[in-house]
Amino acid sequence: MPTPQPVRLRTSDLLRLGGSGLRARPLRAVLSALGIAIGIAAMVAVVGISTSSRADLDRALAALGTNMLTVAPGNTMLGETATLPDDALGMIERIGPVTSATATGRVTDANVYRTDRIPQGETGGLSLLAAQLDLLATVGADLARGTWLNAATARYPAVVLGASAARRLGDVPAVYIGGRWYTVIGVLDRVPLAPEIDDAVLIGWDAAETYLAFDGHATTVYTRSVDSQVEAVRSVLAPTANPESPDEVEVSRPSDALAARRAANQTFTALLLGLGAVALLVGGIGVANTMVISVLERRAEIGLRRSLGATRGQIRTQFVAESLLLSLLGGAGGVLGGVAVTAVYAGTQQWPTVVPLWAAAGGLGATLVIGVIAGLYPAIRAARLAPTEALAAA
Repeated sequence: MPTPQPVRLRTSDLLRLGGSGLRARPLRAVLSALGIAIGIAAMVAVVGISTSSRADLDRALAALGTNMLTVAPGNTMLGETATLPDDALGMIERIGPVTSATATGRVTDANVYRTDRIPQGETGGLSLLAAQLDLLATVGADLARGTWLNAATARYPAVVLGASAARRLGDVPAVYIGGRWYTVIGVLDRVPLAPEIDDAVLIGWDAAETYLAFDGHATTVYTRSVDSQVEAVRSVLAPTANPESPDEVEVSRPSDALAARRAANQTFTALLLGLGAVALLVGGIGVANTMVISVLERRAEIGLRRSLGATRGQIRTQFVAESLLLSLLGGAGGVLGGVAVTAVYAGTQQWPTVVPLWAAAGGLGATLVIGVIAGLYPAIRAARLAPTEALAAA
C-alpha cells in the first residue's frame, strides 16, 4: 500500500489559516500590529518630514543659486586684462551637465546719463552692459515693471534698468548714451544672484554692437548646471571657455549653500537610519513575543492538527504566514499613519508634502522581513511539538 503524501497547502489555505489565528485573539493581534504600525509610521514620517523639509530647503537654496557659476576674463601673464574668445559662450553651452548659459558684456566706450545736460564726468557709477536675451531666466531675475528685451527691441535703442540704476536715474522715459537717446522699456527687481546687474543699464547685444562700438566679447558668463555636477563643471569651465589660455579665465567657486545642502542631507539620512533601526527592532520583538505566546496557548490545536496528518512543514508554514499577516497589517497601518503625519506637519510648516515611494515600499518590505524573522522561531518550536506531547500539555 503506497504511503499517503501530505496535501500541499495553497496560498489561499495559508491566508485562511493565518487569518483564523488572528481573528481568534483580535485584541492581542491589534495591539501587536499597533506596535509595528507605530514603528513603521515613525520611520515613514521621518523620511516624509525630512524629504518635505529637504524639498523646501532645495527650493530656498535654489533661489540662492547653488548651481550657478560665473566665468570672467582674468589677467594675462603681463598683467593686462584678458578677453574671452568670441565662441566662449557657445563652447560652455556644449558641456553636458550645463543646463543653461548666458552672458553680459561691458560696454566701455559709453556712459549713461539721465539727460544730455549732465557733465560728461558725472556718470553716477552706472555700468552699461550688453545682454543676451535669456539672461533673466539664467540668473533668476524678475521684472518690476515694463518688458524685457526681445528679438526686436534688442536691435534698437532700448534699455532695461537694474533696480539700483532705476533708483538713481529716477522715473525717466529714456536715458542718454553716447550722444543718442535710448528708450527705457523695463525695470528689474533686485537680482540677489548677480548684484552687479542691479547697478547696470542693459542693452541688447546687437544694439550695442551697432550703436556703441561694442567689441562683442563677453565679460561675464553665467551658467546653471546639474546640482550633483557643479564641481565637475567648474573644473572644465576655464579650459572650455579659453582652450588656448585657461589660466586667463576666472571661475567662481560653488556656493557655500551647496555644502549646506549636502550637510543637511547627511543629517537627515543619519536620523532616518537610527530611528528606522530602533522602530524595526521594537516591532520585531513585539511580533515575536505575540507568536511565542500564541504557540504556547495553541498546543492543543497543534497536537490535533499533527494527529490528523499535518506535517511539521505545514505547521511551520502556518505560523510564519500568521506572523506575516500580523506584520503586514501593522506595516500598512504604519505607512498610512506616516503619510498622514507628514501631510499634517508639512502643512503647518508650509512645506510641500513629499513622501518618497521607496519609503512606503520599504516600510512594507521591512514589515515582511520582520514577520519572517519574528515568526520563524515560534514556527519551528510549534513544528517540533509531538502530537501526544501537545495534546497531553493541553
